Amino acid sequence: MTTTHAVPVTVAIARRADPSRASEMVAWMRAGTALAEAFPGFLGAGWVQSAPGSPEWHMLYRFADAETLRRWEESPQRHWWLTSAQGIVEHTRVERRTGIEGWFDPPVDHVVELAAPAGEPAVPASPPRWKQAVTIWLAFFPLSLTATLLTARFIGGVPLAVRTLIITLVLTPLMTYLVLPRITRALHWWLHGQRAPWRLFR
Repeated sequence: MTTTHAVPVTVAIARRADPSRASEMVAWMRAGTALAEAFPGFLGAGWVQSAPGSPEWHMLYRFADAETLRRWEESPQRHWWLTSAQGIVEHTRVERRTGIEGWFDPPVDHVVELAAPAGEPAVPASPPRWKQAVTIWLAFFPLSLTATLLTARFIGGVPLAVRTLIITLVLTPLMTYLVLPRITRALHWWLHGQRAPWRLFR
């Protein structure tokens, strides 16, 4: 029997609308979020306007896995919602994100922000690449060291290519579904430049 692991999928969509119809745009996006909330697997949604008076809007929504996302995207409710915006909204770009990039995404939970505060980005930024690399290394190094020591002790006579195959087959799911998600949660404050949890009450 084959076991599949659910991987959350985040969809980022860029849309354009006449700035004079911003209130209609917000009402339309709220209606879409309300419809999506009724679907199993829905994890959250949000939207931001690029700048005050800008025609550019960025929308995000996340589902528990590709199957629950497909059910929403192929639903008559979503089809009705999209057609209701014809003549108002232009869809310009769609991006789906899973895997490693998804581990570092800031959580999105019904955030509505029509104008970004001065000096701050309009959308949550991902951590710097070097911080992502350090986090992956912190997760991978102890696992790799442990696997190397164990294979050298118990199957040291097995050819190197076979040992490497065994190590990667074992470490990949461990990294993906156990170690890396936990270490990114533990280091969330550092990844996003926040104050350390143990210093919040000093």
